[in-house]
Amino acid sequence: MLADANRVPDPPHTKQRLSGAERRAAIVNAAVDLFSQRGFRGTTTRELASAVGVSEPVLYQHFATKRDLYTAIVDQLIEESTAAFQNSRDALGADCDDRTFFQWLGKTILTWHATRTKHARLLYFAALEGHELADLWHDKAITTFTCFVEEYVSRRIAAGAFSDTNPRLAARAFTGAIAHYGLSRTLFRCNDLELSQEEVVSSFVDLYLYGILARQDSGAQS
Repeated sequence: MLADANRVPDPPHTKQRLSGAERRAAIVNAAVDLFSQRGFRGTTTRELASAVGVSEPVLYQHFATKRDLYTAIVDQLIEESTAAFQNSRDALGADCDDRTFFQWLGKTILTWHATRTKHARLLYFAALEGHELADLWHDKAITTFTCFVEEYVSRRIAAGAFSDTNPRLAARAFTGAIAHYGLSRTLFRCNDLELSQEEVVSSFVDLYLYGILARQDSGAQS
């Protein structure tokens, strides 16, 4: 008892004050979480401020308009996705063959859906609600990614390895099929193929390359 009476009390716990940048990042992360769960129409600024532990006026000090917040969300998504994409692309190598390239591409798309589930839900909410965030994401990220694939297909067409077709359409034929499968797994928990990710990607690559590879004897068979 005496020891307890003479014990120096622990100092009161003080809440660590966040810097402006840290507070801004916390708001963006909370917005991603809430919007991915409830959509944009189902989330209020009061709920967002409460999730971060600030008042609505403080929220507006960091993001004066909703568009400022949406742009920050897209910038974060692009920064995270681009970093992962570039690291993976650097490991791929510039002189890989077609099968290696499309195997890598398919795996990259499915991995994004599997590891960025809340981001995928957020973007689909944006598209379904006709929200401007969907346009921001498309203009800043999807177009860049699609152009990267188009450029590869264009080079292979010019080299005579792929059939003479529309590069944009050819690029989307593969990315669209893989992305649809990723969407089915992410949002609908559909695994009717009962295959591993590697088996799924390999099968899509087989189907795609069989259809796009230039056929030297196509004229003789027609």
